[in-house]
Amino acid sequence: MNPARLQPELTKGLWRENPLLRLVLGMCPALAVTTSARNGLGMGLCTLAVLLASNTIISLIRDFIPPKVRIPSFIIVIASFVTMVDMVTNAFAHDLYKALGIFIPLIVVNCIILGRAEAFASRNGALASFLDGLGMGVGYALALILIGGAREILGNGTLFGYGPLFGGNFEPVIAMILPPGAFLTLGFILAGMNRIDAMRAARKK
Repeated sequence: MNPARLQPELTKGLWRENPLLRLVLGMCPALAVTTSARNGLGMGLCTLAVLLASNTIISLIRDFIPPKVRIPSFIIVIASFVTMVDMVTNAFAHDLYKALGIFIPLIVVNCIILGRAEAFASRNGALASFLDGLGMGVGYALALILIGGAREILGNGTLFGYGPLFGGNFEPVIAMILPPGAFLTLGFILAGMNRIDAMRAARKK
């Protein structure tokens, strides 16, 4: 397949079709676990692993799945990989596993995963589906890290646990690591992205 045709599948999830910041998918874990950059990174990597594996496998078996059981079959594939990710995280990153809690098993019902399986992997080849999963997963992970990092910096004065970044006189904004802080951070990021898009459109004109 022509590499030029595959490149958009890899890059679209980073900005133009970012699952969280453009398509507004996967909002629940994004708002609940991003109290720190580390949590955002962990949740992003777990979602990325499931998305890569499920997209690839579903694209390989799509011709063998009867249309009537398409969605249940997809969910079984996704649930299998979520179970693997859950067990691996518990074994090798137990502190992160405890911090993410129920949101790792809930990846099964994350609309990003099932949405990419239904909209893309079930209609395209394995390589294109792998790149789609990679691009969407990395875009989602970066969005989680951005939100978690901003909340951690303002709410704790640290980043990935390192700090204090601003010295001992810094007064943390506690609201940023509480639920309202997630909505505020997301709102400012979306406003910034819209402003950048408007400036780019103005330059083209």
